[in-house]
Amino acid sequence: DSSAPAPRPAGLSARGALVGAWSAAAGGEHGSAPGVSRRSAEMSGVGSKTELLNVLGDVKARVQDKLGVVNFPMPQFILIGKQSVGKSRLIEALAGETFNFISGSLGSRRPTVLEFRNVASAKVSRWHVRDQKTGQWEEHPIDRVMKLVGQLHQELGESVSAEPIYVRIESCGCVDMQIVDLPGFRDFSLDGEGQALAQRIEELDLSFMQNKRNVMLVVEQAGDAATMSSLQRAREFDPEFKRTILIRNKLDKYYGDLTPENVVSWVDGHGDLPGNLVRFALTLPHWTDGDLPPKPFRDILEDVNNEDLRQMAGKSLSNRYLDSIGFKNFSGFMEKKIELMFVDSIGPVLDDLTELKRKHDKELEALKQEIIDTDPARLLTTTRDCGMSFASALVDVMEGVLDSKPCMTFEEELKAFHQHHLANTGFTKLPSEDFSGLADYLDYLRDEARLPAYEVELNGGSAFRRMMHEVEIFLRFSEIGVDTRKRDVIQARGVSMGSLTWRDVVVKLLGNEAHFPLQQRVQYVGERIRWFFEQQKEVVVNFMLNLESLPSTRYKSLYPRHGRVIHDNAITRTLLFETYDAACRRQLQQFTELFESMLTSTFSNPWVFLKGATTGKDFEDDVPDVDTELMKSDPYAFTKKRIPEEIRSRSGTEQQLAKWLNEIPTEDTEIDDAVDKVQMLVLRTYSFIRSQVCDQVELFAESFFKLPMLRRLEAAMAQIELSPQDAANYEARRAQLEQEKGMKMSHAAEINDCMGKIQNFKLKCEARGLRR
Repeated sequence: DSSAPAPRPAGLSARGALVGAWSAAAGGEHGSAPGVSRRSAEMSGVGSKTELLNVLGDVKARVQDKLGVVNFPMPQFILIGKQSVGKSRLIEALAGETFNFISGSLGSRRPTVLEFRNVASAKVSRWHVRDQKTGQWEEHPIDRVMKLVGQLHQELGESVSAEPIYVRIESCGCVDMQIVDLPGFRDFSLDGEGQALAQRIEELDLSFMQNKRNVMLVVEQAGDAATMSSLQRAREFDPEFKRTILIRNKLDKYYGDLTPENVVSWVDGHGDLPGNLVRFALTLPHWTDGDLPPKPFRDILEDVNNEDLRQMAGKSLSNRYLDSIGFKNFSGFMEKKIELMFVDSIGPVLDDLTELKRKHDKELEALKQEIIDTDPARLLTTTRDCGMSFASALVDVMEGVLDSKPCMTFEEELKAFHQHHLANTGFTKLPSEDFSGLADYLDYLRDEARLPAYEVELNGGSAFRRMMHEVEIFLRFSEIGVDTRKRDVIQARGVSMGSLTWRDVVVKLLGNEAHFPLQQRVQYVGERIRWFFEQQKEVVVNFMLNLESLPSTRYKSLYPRHGRVIHDNAITRTLLFETYDAACRRQLQQFTELFESMLTSTFSNPWVFLKGATTGKDFEDDVPDVDTELMKSDPYAFTKKRIPEEIRSRSGTEQQLAKWLNEIPTEDTEIDDAVDKVQMLVLRTYSFIRSQVCDQVELFAESFFKLPMLRRLEAAMAQIELSPQDAANYEARRAQLEQEKGMKMSHAAEINDCMGKIQNFKLKCEARGLRR
């Protein structure tokens, strides 16, 4: 019958016997008690120690202990239920020992992962707790383990944590399995804090229940099946009950209510339990609170098991249903369930080990290569080679590469820039005093200026281009700070040995009042470009590393190898990054000096700077096309005709400025009118200069910063020198690499041995036809 639970195995291994805690309950040393009866020793534990469990249990122990892998695809059960339904006592029955995790008045508030390890040779039980900081297992007496677990619960206060407590029990009475004891569901609370705690606990439990790798052991009281709230929660995540096992506890409380007429209906839950749900009804050991157990724990467990079977058989319950009664039948089912789960886990375990082997082999090869690269005879060459590859890779990144990290949106970029220069007051960080702050400026760039790719995460050349749009906008906010005063105009005119024209006056006023606003913003542009390049260091290294996974590439074959050295070797990384940052600082200084020299020359003779561009007639809509016939028949005549036309075409701005200059009166009696016209001409001339500078800011950035940076960086990397301290650091690093290499080789041997054991057992399994 498909609705009946799995049959109880005919015989259970004596090796799986759960040895008592009689001496522990009496205050003695934890472990097996000499007074455990023969009858108790014959009472089987949860599962026989088959070859399968031996193999996978050994693999799990070696992988977790020696390789430090905690999340391993082995069978895992989660224990769920409300408070005080007997979850803790069920765990004690599975472990074969009585213990009590003291979690305070608020109960448990985090998962407890209990690992049961069967050690056939163990004379006494051994308890371990995994240190949350170091990740190492530490052995403690059972009393100390109880105290540590209690402290980890108490430190949470009224909060809840998903970070589990790991406890390992090694004894001859344990099966190789893992149970996660979850905090019990809370029914209700009178105060808001209690309700909030109950809600957080429920969210924690449900997060485990939705993981399809977890088999749910749902503990309920053996009452009305219609009121089993924990089972209803399990149904939400496992509607077909494929990974749900129901344990109805405290069966002894209902002996008196059952009769031969209603016992079958009761076992079936009066129709409220689905036929495909695996379920058990049982009684667990219990005694009066505060008293010692009247006899060894295992004897009590056998007594209540036998009484469950006797009572239900006495009510004429058939053998088919008796298989779902008592702890012994539950343990028999669990034995088979665990074996099948372990068989199913062979594939995932092999997959994980294969991936682990691939990862270790790759890391081992990288270590061997780094040991070669840090050979004292080639230290300097290796460092320089890595630096030159880094410089070459920067060129590729600036040209644009896909899937490179890290990337930033423009808002993230500008906020990070402002944070970096928070204490730097040497230049203005906002384009105008009218902006209330950075957020206001960002809103303007996004909503009004519509900066391209504002919300796109970029790096490399595309991010540089986006930055150029922003610095151009920043420069265009430049304004002459004060109005030109009448006194300044008169003072600037003065007298000389020759004649001073209004053109000379405008140049003086521009040099005095207009140079500084642009000069301030040039410093901002330089700092933005420098900061941008400094942020590309990690991008370049990640780009070099990512090439490892590409089968073929147009990039240099040494990139992945040198990228790995830069990533793993902190000394090389520091030397390269310091050289790179120094190159950025040097280029910032040169950029600022060149740009300021260009501004100085511009304001000393703005008329030369403002000559119009040579466009040519072919770009004008209102003139005939180029005389192609003449160009083909007589190129020399065509060129002589073209040159005067091009020169005339660039004179538009210069003619306009000359016109305005001629309109300024020269008579002293018209000085007021002259001042107004000079003011107008200064503003218009400054506007022309600002527009020309902003139009060409990307060209200036390319010429004064980017191109010199990219061209000279490789030479700078080729000139790296090692100090005596650097050489000593490399030697220490080399010694550390040799240790890591030995450890990796040991790990690789462990992985290979584990894989060999599982593969050999899998072949035996297939030969015996061990399948579900």
